[in-house]
Formats: sequence, structure tokens, C-alpha cells
Amino acid sequence: MSSTPEETFRRLLDLLLAKDMDAIADLWADDGIAEFPFATEISPRQLAGREEVRDYLAGYPEVMDVREISAVTVHHTERPDTIVVEFTANGRTVRTGEPYRLDYVVVITVRDGLITRYRDYWSPLAAAAAAGALPELLDTLRSAAVR
Repeated sequence: MSSTPEETFRRLLDLLLAKDMDAIADLWADDGIAEFPFATEISPRQLAGREEVRDYLAGYPEVMDVREISAVTVHHTERPDTIVVEFTANGRTVRTGEPYRLDYVVVITVRDGLITRYRDYWSPLAAAAAAGALPELLDTLRSAAVR
């Protein structure tokens, strides 16, 4: 089954809304990489392989209750296997019950319908605030600055 990068990404969004983290991980190639260039010390900067992605996503629905994906804009690149996507996730933070809105920019490369590279340029401050974990992030950043 071969899908375009856009079809694969839109499937990922559908699965995110369905809270099917295993099925999202199954969209990764065995050796596919997930990168988070802006990650802080409390989050990984890179996940290598489908199973690391699966482990990372396992508890996501217990942290963020994504209810809507809005404002999806897909930018096609000169490489047919790679797209850049801007999107917004809306929902509620499970820990606090508060609503949240997070904006993302993702660069995704797909081969044979599977993700080989996923670069997620999210804001760690916005994500921590949305998850109700901003104090923990700030403590970690303060500790890192002291070293």
C-alpha cells in the first residue's frame, strides 16, 4: 500500500483524533526517525524507529485530549516524498481540564506510505503550558542553566 506524504499525514491526524497511538506508530517505517529540534531536557530530541515512537506516544491521550485539528495547510516541496505541514491542535489538558490550542510545523518524509523522517517544530513552552507542566519545565531549565 503506497500513500503520498499528504495522505499519510492526514491519516496520522485522523488517528490522533481517534486516540489510536498504536496505529499512529504503525505509520512509521521500522527505522523511521521522529525529531523534535526544540525539545528541552524533559523531552527527547529524537526517537529512532517505530517502537521508540510507539513507547513515546503510549500515554499521550492521558496528557492531551485532542478534540479538533484545525487550520491544516500542506506545503509541497521539490521532493515528492516530503511535505511541510502547518496545523493547529485544539482540545483540553487532561491534568488541569483547561482548554488548549497548540500550533505545529512539521516536515514529513514518506517512503512506501510509511514515515521515514518526521521533524516536529513545536514550542516546548506552549506544550508545557498546555499540559499543565510549565512549572516543571521552568525548574528543569533553571537547573540546566546552573550547570
